Amino acid sequence: MRYNRLGTTGLIISELCLGAMTFGDSPGRFAAIAGLSADAARDLVKQALDGGINFFDTANVYSSGVSEEYTGRALRDLGVRRDDVIVATKAAGSMGEGRNAAGISRQHLLAQIDGSLSRLGLDHVDLYQIHAWDPLTPMEEALRALDDIVRSGRARYIGVSNWAAWQIAKAQGITDRLSLHRFASVQAYYTVAGRDLEREMVPMLASEGMGLMVWSPLAGGLLSGKYRRGVDGKLVGDGRRASFDFPPVDEARGGEVIEVLASIAEARGATVAQIALAWLLYQPAVSTVIVGAKRAEQLADNLGTCDVEFSVDDLTRLDKASALPREYPGWMVDMQSGYRAQSVSPRRTGSA
Repeated sequence: MRYNRLGTTGLIISELCLGAMTFGDSPGRFAAIAGLSADAARDLVKQALDGGINFFDTANVYSSGVSEEYTGRALRDLGVRRDDVIVATKAAGSMGEGRNAAGISRQHLLAQIDGSLSRLGLDHVDLYQIHAWDPLTPMEEALRALDDIVRSGRARYIGVSNWAAWQIAKAQGITDRLSLHRFASVQAYYTVAGRDLEREMVPMLASEGMGLMVWSPLAGGLLSGKYRRGVDGKLVGDGRRASFDFPPVDEARGGEVIEVLASIAEARGATVAQIALAWLLYQPAVSTVIVGAKRAEQLADNLGTCDVEFSVDDLTRLDKASALPREYPGWMVDMQSGYRAQSVSPRRTGSA
């Protein structure tokens, strides 16, 4: 296991993070992902700790709070010292039937941090994240509430998930203007079969010095090794995407990526999932990759990712198969900035 800083903070996190979305029984559209009992969750947490993972991510909406309960209970049952683990949770989703039981209003965020801490059995979380965009709440209101949460000691850092790059950049500008705590990280979808994040988000992360936590790194199981490209070009397999097709993936590009992943996996003596996860660990923007599991063998396979090493040829093949189509204004920015870059002399280098 390797360890990284979370963005430009001093917080040190494992390159793999155990996601707790599988803990508890989740109603609604994400029911297929959850289902673990408290004992099964504790066993996975122990396995993760033994494998070097020090970072655990959950959310108030996962199994309606049960995920947080099981996460906190597991850490207590295992006798884990609080300073030895990094615990993250999120808020924004609906936690009740009332009109104010969702969103990122001051009322909701201040109530939800207290609820999360109670369920976790902790006096603070290390990272508190906005889970979604709320079109009704002014950005400044949410940012002031998050700042109050940090200043009160209930969270050490704040982050955001599933916002657009322009929204995050605007928020960072507001926090700088008002001397509030800034977002330290973004939690976002990113895979070798879905590299949309590279258009706007990755450059923004570098500019703002923010860390990236990757969710659904196997594209909802598509890159688990259970899927292949059929004779008609469609992706076929027996994973959960057959009944829950999420996140969306370009099938033509995804099929080509899967074939390259399988080829490299065979040559490396690894699994397709390990190669897909390892690709993310090679991306400079990535601070940690969130892995979820229901069984010990799944988590063991994920942990094996840390031992995978790529050659330059491996990375070139994956990059070619997964490259995004060029899109405006990106191609115009590249073309015009190239002219300006040629105005300076190249850096001196040593002799061969």
